[in-house]
Amino acid sequence: VTVETIIGLLWSTGMRIGEVLRVDTPDLDPATGVLTVWLAKFGKSRLVPLAPSTIAALDRYRRQLPSDLTTSAMFIGPDRRRVGYGRFNVTFSELLDSTGITAAAGRRPRAHDLRHSFAVRTLLGWYRDGVDVQAMLPRLSTYLGHVEPASTYWYFSAAPELMALAAQRLEQDGADRAGADR
Repeated sequence: VTVETIIGLLWSTGMRIGEVLRVDTPDLDPATGVLTVWLAKFGKSRLVPLAPSTIAALDRYRRQLPSDLTTSAMFIGPDRRRVGYGRFNVTFSELLDSTGITAAAGRRPRAHDLRHSFAVRTLLGWYRDGVDVQAMLPRLSTYLGHVEPASTYWYFSAAPELMALAAQRLEQDGADRAGADR
């Protein structure tokens, strides 16, 4: 249940695996739906708003934890201590093996790939919904804990479908401007 909850949090928030593994129970405020990420990459902290379904999943997980824990760690292993990066990666690899998920293009999926999937899903959703992606990109950048929006741009080049939607939007904007100039 711990690994399932960690994977769910990675999928639903796009957080870095190290950020998730460092979460302490007081970092989650279920009343406001916000998770505080302390001293992440580059020493930055940030607030991560969570969907109600994510809060509910974390609450179900927390209710399953032993009441006599002496650690504030949110995610604990069978030894009742914080799940570490190395142990999680071994378990993640075992999970991939048990489900038959193999390497694609010579590389096995990694937990960090869930972060990439989150960013691409968000951008694709914005394009499909007709949102001004340029205006929203700084928000996604802040949410992901990037130093600046330029650090978020690489997600565009990593997803062909996203590149196609961006090109389509660019062509439409150019056609709209040409029509307005007449």
